[in-house]
Amino acid sequence: MRSIWNGAISFGLVSIPIKLVNATENHSIHFRQIHLADGGRIRYRKVCELDEEEVTGGEIGKAYEDADGTMIPITDEDLAQLPLPTAKTIEIVAFVPADEIDPLQMDAAYYLSANGVPAAKPYTLLREALKRSNKVAVAKYALRGRERLGMLRVVDDVIAMHGLLWPDEIRAPEGVAPDSDVTVRDAELDLADALMDTLGEVDMDSLHDDYREAVEELIAAKASGEAVQPAESDDSGGGKVIDLIAALESSVRAAKKSRGEGDENEAENEGDMADVHPIKKTASGKTASGRTTKTAQQKSTPKSTGTKKSTASTSSPAKKTAQKQKKTTAKSTSSASSKSSASAKKQTSTNARSTTKKKTAAPRKRASA
Repeated sequence: MRSIWNGAISFGLVSIPIKLVNATENHSIHFRQIHLADGGRIRYRKVCELDEEEVTGGEIGKAYEDADGTMIPITDEDLAQLPLPTAKTIEIVAFVPADEIDPLQMDAAYYLSANGVPAAKPYTLLREALKRSNKVAVAKYALRGRERLGMLRVVDDVIAMHGLLWPDEIRAPEGVAPDSDVTVRDAELDLADALMDTLGEVDMDSLHDDYREAVEELIAAKASGEAVQPAESDDSGGGKVIDLIAALESSVRAAKKSRGEGDENEAENEGDMADVHPIKKTASGKTASGRTTKTAQQKSTPKSTGTKKSTASTSSPAKKTAQKQKKTTAKSTSSASSKSSASAKKQTSTNARSTTKKKTAAPRKRASA
């Protein structure tokens, strides 16, 4: 890998010659601007505003624009005379736990390579010291005309440096959080935890840029003259959440299904939770909603002659038994009604006799008097 900066790490009185190498690369697909009428490329030319003439790179310098618009020229010689101790040095200023570095400060990443054989021993010393301390080094360095802040840590057997933003370059999150007070229920937190557990961990090496791959396929198809098929839109609701509980439950099910865990578990859950309730009939053979119900035998019996005969022959003993039960019930009902009517007649005659005796006894009492 090509180095972009040569210098040294200042570790107390120890100086470690190093080369700075980019640790990342940009895989984004870049487009050119063209003239839609003829496909010609659009280029930007640097033109002086005063004489409206195009100038080359050698004729271009730096200047600071003052508040009133005045341009103050600044040359490279002016910047080189500034007392900048980190011009060619990565100066370590402290060793701190890694969690004290705010991830918001993270910027570009670099690998630090030992520059030459004499640098191997002090380089290894610093690397092993960082490993054993479980700390990172905070350093200052100068790159591309300005002093920067960096963090040194060990990646495999290499010292890596992350460029950091200065603390005053991090904006406070004022006015970003929701204004209104929002209450989150325990049930919602439980579902969120379940979703986090279902998603679990991921192998970072397995993640890739799907959009970039789609753009590459599009370019290849158009270059070969193939017809480009529009991709199906994934309408996931546009971020509108009506029921948070339902959305979390659906997310958990979708996550399980994507990991191949949903089919068996859902089948078991459905088997455990499914309850069958019989439909209650009224005397007229209708359900509570007023619809006439059919028995399972009537629904499943085909409309064929042979089946009707077999069904009739099979169900005839059941019909005879039902008829016998009806006759027995009728007899018991008629005997019970006759007994009750007979007892009623006896009671009526008894009451009539007692009334006649009372009427006869009353004149006798008067005659004796």
